[in-house]
Amino acid sequence: MLHWFTNLGPLGLFSVAVIDSSGIPVLLPGSTDLLLLWLVSHNGNPWLLAACAVAGSILGGHAIWHFGRSGGEAALRRHLPKRLLKTIVRWVGRHPVLSVFLPALLPPPIPLSPFVLASGALGVPRRRFLLVYGAARSLRYGLVTWLGIVYGRGVARLWSGMIQKWTVPMICVFAGMLVAGICLAIWQVRRHRRSEAAEDRVIEAAAARGN
Repeated sequence: MLHWFTNLGPLGLFSVAVIDSSGIPVLLPGSTDLLLLWLVSHNGNPWLLAACAVAGSILGGHAIWHFGRSGGEAALRRHLPKRLLKTIVRWVGRHPVLSVFLPALLPPPIPLSPFVLASGALGVPRRRFLLVYGAARSLRYGLVTWLGIVYGRGVARLWSGMIQKWTVPMICVFAGMLVAGICLAIWQVRRHRRSEAAEDRVIEAAAARGN
């Protein structure tokens, strides 16, 4: 499929970017990056190719955001794994910008679709989403384009091998970050409850003295 899209040039890259960013599981992770590297390293117009990658990715990402906006929290419960639902909802609620920017900037296997879906369902404004998402994708595909220009065809093979090699370690790191976030949230909740309990005891003692 990627070979067929390669023959379409910029149009093929745009199509892959739309599919890759819309969460449709028909392509390999990082397909847009690989195709962009390949086309740039084979004397494609870097400005046009980067623009096609960014535009297609924004279109695909906006489709997921709109789906989340239309479906609300019911869409999250239906499409996100239960083990990740609370963590993603909490992260998007506390960090609406970073929760879009970082997944859109980082390479696979960092998940993107769950955060984009949650940003729509939890009411992140369309303008803010498009600005943050577009900025992250522009930085990412700008870097990929630069790598294709400077290092040529060898970097495409290196990128493909790196994705396969580091998939499991990066998933482990991401899982560790999620666990750390959950532990921090639990600690903050417990500390808040202890503080409230202490304040209640002070109020009760003051009321008892007053009586």
